[in-house]
Amino acid sequence: MCVTMSPKVHVGVEAEMAGSGKSKEDWKTRIQVCGKRMKGFPGMLWRTSWQIGRDDPRRIVHALKVGGALTLVSLLYLLEPFFEGIGQSAIWAVMTVVVVLEFTAGATLCKGLNRGLGTVMAGSLAFIIEYIAEATGQVFRAVFIGVAVFVIGAAATYTRFFPYVKKNYDYGVVIFLLTFNLITVSSYRDTDVLKIALQRFYTIAIGCGICLFMSLLIFPIWSGEDLHHSTVQKLEGLANSIEVCVDKYFSDPDKEENENEPSEDPIYTGYKTVLDSKSRDEALALHASWEPRHSRHCRYPWQQYVKLGAGLRHFGYTVVALHGCLETEIQTPKSCRALFKDPCTCLASEVSKVLRELASSIKCRRHCSPELLSDHLHQALQDLNTALKSQPRLFLGSNNNQSNKNMLALASAHASSKHKKDHNVSLSSFKTDSSALLDWKSKRNDEQRSKESERKSLRPQLSKIAMTSLEFAEALPFAAFASLLVETVARLDIVIEEVEELARVACFKEYRHGDDVAINCETPKINIDDSNLPSLVVE
Repeated sequence: MCVTMSPKVHVGVEAEMAGSGKSKEDWKTRIQVCGKRMKGFPGMLWRTSWQIGRDDPRRIVHALKVGGALTLVSLLYLLEPFFEGIGQSAIWAVMTVVVVLEFTAGATLCKGLNRGLGTVMAGSLAFIIEYIAEATGQVFRAVFIGVAVFVIGAAATYTRFFPYVKKNYDYGVVIFLLTFNLITVSSYRDTDVLKIALQRFYTIAIGCGICLFMSLLIFPIWSGEDLHHSTVQKLEGLANSIEVCVDKYFSDPDKEENENEPSEDPIYTGYKTVLDSKSRDEALALHASWEPRHSRHCRYPWQQYVKLGAGLRHFGYTVVALHGCLETEIQTPKSCRALFKDPCTCLASEVSKVLRELASSIKCRRHCSPELLSDHLHQALQDLNTALKSQPRLFLGSNNNQSNKNMLALASAHASSKHKKDHNVSLSSFKTDSSALLDWKSKRNDEQRSKESERKSLRPQLSKIAMTSLEFAEALPFAAFASLLVETVARLDIVIEEVEELARVACFKEYRHGDDVAINCETPKINIDDSNLPSLVVE
């Protein structure tokens, strides 16, 4: 029996086969791409790991310290004598090492002491409640434990909202709640509550002891030193951003397009760290206050560094606005900018010099130079002021402003005449009979709707005329740039006051000639970022 297919069915089968063939080719291409990615994954992983360790070698040291601490605490499980004395409670020591051991010694001390204090208080309170509950019956004991868990849990949670507790002992309160509930609730089935509390306490004490040993004695990393060096880096970054921003503003854009641009904008890199430093500075200052005295420079007023960081952020906002002038749509012609290149470059250089001197004074732990605000900065301001006054016509606009005003007046007159014409037409359409009155009302409604639509269409038309016809003064965009540059000088006083206050409170050494240290603006080898801050993990 011969079966024939219609032309439509034949075409459909061929299309389906062609579609299946195309999907196979897509799968082959995807498999090849995945294979290439899998082959390149080891190399990418190695390059990333190498770059992270190269940026901050202390990360490698910290990873080795954590591995060593976990190995030591695991001996409580691996060695039979230790396991027989501690038993299953040894897991608390392992969990303590994982949670408590942080990147810096101050963070480890803060979490370790919080954990120990919370455990002791929770164990003591749980033992007292169990002692009281033992004198009652089984039913009343369950009710008493439930009420105690509710009252203590609610009260402890409410204390976490106190600013001082939240800032210094929040982790300790969490551990207190966890330990108290575990011991109190489990005591209803297990009568040996004192043994549970003691096992929990000395296993956590063993874990905290190993963490403190690794943090304080094996290549310690101090939060105070990180905060000190990060402040120096922020001052250097702002100085570099201002100089690069002004140089780029007056440079030739054609030459910049031909040159290979760097992967990261040096202007953005300079002030980004400053703007993102609030939470990091506060955390480092808090952890530095927990650190013991390990050198003669470790008892600084760390909160003053936080205030200085706030002043630097206010200064950084001006640098951000200065950077935004490079990206605006309306730009001053190159010929006009060239007239003010020298005074602006000189002023930016003097501001950067002051910022670097402040960084040098903090780095060397000494007072600022008496010649910090030298006559060169004031002279640069006067030169810029003189240069602006020497070109008054640039800021007054062109002679086409009158014609622009006439054009706008003509457009508005055209709109008003059209409105009057429509109004006159509507008045001439009156009739005396009732049918004509109804017709007039319907026409009036139609005319009102048409007027509203015309008014809506007229607004964007007028705005378009204004944008295309008005000619701003050519130097007005530069005036914004120059005013922001002068604003950096005004805000520089705030930064200087904060640095001088820091030097006074911290008892920095007096300035002596020859104490100047050459400071470069290269990317620092040690990057203080959010990955080095303590985590919020709670077991």
